[in-house]
Amino acid sequence: MRVTKILATTALVAAGLSLGACSSIRESRGYVTDAVLLSSVQPGIDNQRSVEMTLGRPTFTSQFGEPTWYYVSSTTGRKPFVRPRIQAHQVLAVQFGPDGNVTSANRTGLDQVVYLSPDGDATPTLGRERGFLEDLFGNIGTVGQPGMGGQGQ
Repeated sequence: MRVTKILATTALVAAGLSLGACSSIRESRGYVTDAVLLSSVQPGIDNQRSVEMTLGRPTFTSQFGEPTWYYVSSTTGRKPFVRPRIQAHQVLAVQFGPDGNVTSANRTGLDQVVYLSPDGDATPTLGRERGFLEDLFGNIGTVGQPGMGGQGQ
């Protein structure tokens, strides 16, 4: 009777530990969002300095066109030994006018994420494929010829 209880308890503990090992691992990447701070940025009222004091430095800024600051945040989840998957994604784009005041603050989410799947394992390049023997014997006869950069010049 006592051995049966020990085996049952051991089996329950092992089952609990194995279920815990399969749980998803959550990771936050980029800007850590705070809904109150994000909603406090108001067009026509805030400027670059007040946005920086409220939200901090942006994830990246625009290089062309109107000055725009981007705050990018994503939360990924993955099971052990599996690629991470995006669970939540948010981008806040704050545009500034020429005077430095906020003209718009737009939020986008997971619906704007583009998933790219590369075509194959290699990047296509211009030119032709050379085989091993062409690489090995390709310069025979060209070294030393006039105009080819060898010793014969």
